[in-house]
Amino acid sequence: MHTYTAVVERCPDTSLYVGYVPGFPGAHSQGETLEELNDNLKEVIAMLLDDGEPAMEGEYVGTQTVVVA
Repeated sequence: MHTYTAVVERCPDTSLYVGYVPGFPGAHSQGETLEELNDNLKEVIAMLLDDGEPAMEGEYVGTQTVVVA
């Protein structure tokens, strides 16, 4: 079993949820609901893992609040 962190945003033009796994090339998808997005990401990641464990290009650390005056 593998666990990955996905970044999720909502597209203002389509209202679709868009998600990607930072540092995991090709691990991105979209969906009309968060559940659909999660299912789609699982499918994409499973297909990518068929080729073996990827060499991650980066590591997700977290989010940060930046205040600009």
